[in-house]
Amino acid sequence: MLRTILTYGVIGGLIAGGVLSIVVTNFEGATGQYGMAIGYLIMLVGLSTIFLAIKRQRDVAGGGVIGFFPALGMGVAISLVAGIVYALCWDTALHIIGIDAFIDKFAGAMTEGKSGAELARAQAEMASFRTAYHNPLIRLPMTFVEIFPVGLAVSVVSALLLCNSRFLPVARAEATEASEA
Repeated sequence: MLRTILTYGVIGGLIAGGVLSIVVTNFEGATGQYGMAIGYLIMLVGLSTIFLAIKRQRDVAGGGVIGFFPALGMGVAISLVAGIVYALCWDTALHIIGIDAFIDKFAGAMTEGKSGAELARAQAEMASFRTAYHNPLIRLPMTFVEIFPVGLAVSVVSALLLCNSRFLPVARAEATEASEA
């Protein structure tokens, strides 16, 4: 099971972190109005590996049955691995585009359309953010926390669906081949 967790976690983290890094570093509009929605959609696609891993565990190793808590545990473990890989991918992308360039773009979006006291408050927050984001001991956990709650949600939904052996049941031919192998 550890091999499955590591494999699917790394694949999910690379999909989420790699694709998001490519999008942010290559497409100017990725940080615009729909940037957050695009980011979370990419995370969901990457974290779909949780569902696939739990289904594989249920159908191949579990003979078509898996309990809620084992499925949830597997999903959470995959989320942890995917979150670490995602954070490392994002950190690599930041070093490619430059941390300051990213922060400048982010700060511009956060202060846009503000004036007076509201602008001063936003600029002070961005100055504090700039200082904190340069510290990898703050930046990496901050990045991990972006994806991990999404992984938890996918884990809960996947465990709820797949603990019901009638949901996407294993085909008899597949079950026979798996038991013979």
